[in-house]
Amino acid sequence: MAEKTEKIRLALPDTRYQTARRSWDNSTIRRPLRAVLGQMAAGFETCMYCGESRGTDVDHFEPVARNPLRTFDWLNHLLACSGCNSHQKGERFPVDDDGDPLLIDPSSEDPFDHLLLTLSLGVYRPLTPKGQATIDVCGLNERGLPKGRMHARKVVGLALREWDRARARNRSDEMREQVQTVQDQPFADVCQSMLRQAFSPGADVVFSDSPDLLALLRRDDLRAALLR
Repeated sequence: MAEKTEKIRLALPDTRYQTARRSWDNSTIRRPLRAVLGQMAAGFETCMYCGESRGTDVDHFEPVARNPLRTFDWLNHLLACSGCNSHQKGERFPVDDDGDPLLIDPSSEDPFDHLLLTLSLGVYRPLTPKGQATIDVCGLNERGLPKGRMHARKVVGLALREWDRARARNRSDEMREQVQTVQDQPFADVCQSMLRQAFSPGADVVFSDSPDLLALLRRDDLRAALLR
């Protein structure tokens, strides 16, 4: 990838985009790159933007059209579904007045510094301008995603209660199975948000309909298993 980047750098500035695009389209590196990104992805290789669909594409976080020199930059590659890559985010890359990206980079930033998930509605609320831009560009509250997150919360709740029953029977194999169920499902952000909000100041309100679940989410052994 370094060699390909150098060839792009040596091209005339006004031809770098065409050179980069042609090199990427004809490159044999995309398939192994996608495979490595898939191994790093949550669940069954889910999209790093929406968290629902299976990631099929290698997305350039900073678009090739904006910065051709990052076409083969490992840190600029994210696993994305075709919907997010081609139709939702595409070439959109908003920046602030200083030219800094307004999109959250999930490979290097903690999304929860910029976003708050309303668990009862499955909807994200922005905490920062970067959070708002990410919601808008990635359509985080569109395409049926809130409904999917609400379903994910139910699945997590059922699995964690089964984990507790297995713990009471001292069935470690069943406990591991329930943890795996949570980790394999889409919307990994839902479980992560539940774990974090379990210790938030308003946790009793957030989990007012399921105090038993709140107690489970605060267990050190369960948290260690889910975050492993």
